[in-house]
Amino acid sequence: MNAYDTGVLILRVCLGLTMAAHGYNKFFAGGRIPGTAGWFDSIGMRPGLVHARLAASAELGAGIALALGLFTPLAAAAFVALMLVAGWTVHRGNGFLIVKNGWEYNLVLAVGAVAVATLGPGRISIDDLLVGAERIDGWWGFGIAVVLGPAAGVGQLLLFYRPPAPERS
Repeated sequence: MNAYDTGVLILRVCLGLTMAAHGYNKFFAGGRIPGTAGWFDSIGMRPGLVHARLAASAELGAGIALALGLFTPLAAAAFVALMLVAGWTVHRGNGFLIVKNGWEYNLVLAVGAVAVATLGPGRISIDDLLVGAERIDGWWGFGIAVVLGPAAGVGQLLLFYRPPAPERS
């Protein structure tokens, strides 16, 4: 084990478990799936129940996959899609900084995942155990994350995002 593999492992686990915690929270804390579904409906991601289940599953699954270094470029693409949708639907009107509920956090998670897809999961990963040096990383990992991720996020927004009309004063 070298410093590179250790650094990538630390980054993967931090990003992955952070994302997985969001999915876990949607399933098992607060309002759970019904509460999350109501919230999704209220922001215009309809049908809310479908999107609550999909978002929770994608966050939990992609987070665990990235943490383990399993299908790393695909997990990173899921991060990008999830954070693009969250940034657009919830945070974009609030500016950049997270202290004002802006999209800073979404950007950091997405870019961190793209960096991992580009660098590769390292030798301390399931991808390395399964395929070794034949794993997909470098420009291919980068390309998968930055093409598939935004395509999935934009596709979801185009198909399902119907924001409520602004209230008239």
